[in-house]
Amino acid sequence: MDDKIAIIDLGTNTFHLLLTQSQKGQPIILHQERVPVKIGLGGINRNIITDAGIVRAIEAMNNFKIILTQNKVSKVQAFGTSALRNASNGKEVVAMIEAETGISVRIISGDEEADYIYQGVRAAVTMKETSLIVDIGGGSVEFIIGNHKEMLWKQSFEIGAQRLLEKFQKHDPILASEVKELNSFLKLSLLPLSNAIGKYKPQVLVGSSGTFDTLSEIHCIRNGFHYDPLAPETPLSFKSFHEIFNELITKNRAQRLQIHGMIEMRVDMIVVACCLIDYLLDCNTYFLSLRVSSYSLKEGVLATLFK
Repeated sequence: MDDKIAIIDLGTNTFHLLLTQSQKGQPIILHQERVPVKIGLGGINRNIITDAGIVRAIEAMNNFKIILTQNKVSKVQAFGTSALRNASNGKEVVAMIEAETGISVRIISGDEEADYIYQGVRAAVTMKETSLIVDIGGGSVEFIIGNHKEMLWKQSFEIGAQRLLEKFQKHDPILASEVKELNSFLKLSLLPLSNAIGKYKPQVLVGSSGTFDTLSEIHCIRNGFHYDPLAPETPLSFKSFHEIFNELITKNRAQRLQIHGMIEMRVDMIVVACCLIDYLLDCNTYFLSLRVSSYSLKEGVLATLFK
């Protein structure tokens, strides 16, 4: 692979661009960025991309196209995930993007998404023990149980943070009754996961990118640790998570934005995302450690290209 290659992840909340070039058989990252496009906003639970969401999507892809042209990128792999695969107008949106930018987007299944996430996390984190990988997107959440050698179980659930936010968080700060209702929903929805955890007994929870990146940055700032957003793995502890979570559920949006390490693209969904993490920790007595992988789907795609 001598040419430059771009990988684009068209997520429900965020569009990611990863621009790489091969150097002695290994990928070198030339440029990466993320844009809070929020194509799921207002339509995610109705399985539609709104007109406003389409406008934001095309604008973001046009901006990516400028970067690709400037860098003379010849190969582009673009992937659509939960919002696009479930939207009744998902194929139409993808066709509009291609007509406008020339970029062809492939909508992938939840299983394919989980496969790429596993490859990405495995490239970042050495999983000696059986681990549960959790990738909380805006539309779906992927759970993978495995180790560094093999994947033992995987499933994608359409219970992403934008869906949970619009369905359960009607007040800000979130009400205790809303958290209770959310937990009841998770208990029912995640029964296959509970059974898999009981069977494989993962000892490590590995959070993949997104919410976990922000939690890790807050943790590092508060504990005086160096935080490197480009590092494959970043620190987070159970103690820190619980402290941050207990703070998040008592604050409104403006107050959450004042937390050092919080970013605006994460401030709305982080409460329900952390409710999901808290639920997982409460329901599992096997976890001995918590780790954060900065790598996710796009790095997984890259890993498969350089096998």
